[in-house]
Amino acid sequence: MTGVLFGLAFAVAAPFWALMILLPGWSWTRRIIGSPLIVLPAVVIYAVLVIPALGEVLPAVVSPTLDGLRDLLGTADGAAAAWAHMIAFDLFAGRWSWLDSRERGVPALVMAPVLLLTILLGPLGLAAYLLVRARYPVRASA
Repeated sequence: MTGVLFGLAFAVAAPFWALMILLPGWSWTRRIIGSPLIVLPAVVIYAVLVIPALGEVLPAVVSPTLDGLRDLLGTADGAAAAWAHMIAFDLFAGRWSWLDSRERGVPALVMAPVLLLTILLGPLGLAAYLLVRARYPVRASA
């Protein structure tokens, strides 16, 4: 079951990434990506993996140590939960970046590599967007 959930974590997020990168101008993309609920499937997968293991997870996150986190994440369940966690937060950050970029008029060709970087290396993609964002002030409403 853990392997299935691991594989499913990205599969439930991939369509939203595809919309933002491949169809940024489609009217349905804004409607779909406009909902923060798009991260919910990955969150549910995370919950399915973490809730049964709260007895192990809580001590590791309340008082984290390098050895404790290594031991937790060194299991199949721990790695799958960490993956679902990353997928959910990367999608949330990508969603925010995409929505913000639309308000600022950032070209889709600029955003595509930023979003790809966010998929692959979340925090670096977010940092890249923050740099891009500084060049594009919010457009005035008509």
